Amino acid sequence: MRASDRAYSALREDIIEWRLQPGTVLAEVEQSERLGVSRTPVREALSRLTAEGLTTAAGGRGVVVTDISLESIDELFELRETLEVRAAALAAERGEPGVFAELHSQLLLAPELLSDQDPARHEYYALVSRLDDAIDAAISNAYLANAMRSLRVHLVRVRRLAADDTARLHAAAAEHAAIAEAIAAGNPRLAEAATTVHLHRSLTHVKATHTAR
Repeated sequence: MRASDRAYSALREDIIEWRLQPGTVLAEVEQSERLGVSRTPVREALSRLTAEGLTTAAGGRGVVVTDISLESIDELFELRETLEVRAAALAAERGEPGVFAELHSQLLLAPELLSDQDPARHEYYALVSRLDDAIDAAISNAYLANAMRSLRVHLVRVRRLAADDTARLHAAAAEHAAIAEAIAAGNPRLAEAATTVHLHRSLTHVKATHTAR
């Protein structure tokens, strides 16, 4: 892996996981020392992160980690509803039922992964990512899939903002299971409805958590 790719991956994960907080200045010298690479790969990595909207130029301060406001959360979920509801319907029409039936079974067992231990929770997030990937593959629309992948970068940050609330994670697991079940059944309208319910509940929880910060 190239040095710039390593720097990009490390910085991106630190931002998504909130180890680098909004407003943090990402000085090239400091980050190059921390990551063990030269300044040029760090500069390339920061350019990529800025293109994704995870960092931004802040005048004389250099590059800083972007913030997530209530307004931006609303905008993200507006786009998310437009993309994901349609994708769920397409997946129900075009997807392989067996793939989603298996995901449904696994998601029903997801509460077992939702302990207070981070490794277990990461297994749950990996399972949700497999559902996302299965939907991306099923819709057979590269443009839509690419748009959703770009959006998910910011949604992961929003999810961490919601403090990984155990009760909400249990509810979200059930909602994801319902989405997978509807797609497995080949029912586009039910898949749309299940996705809409999940997005509404997720947005309500995230905004309540953000307001309480």
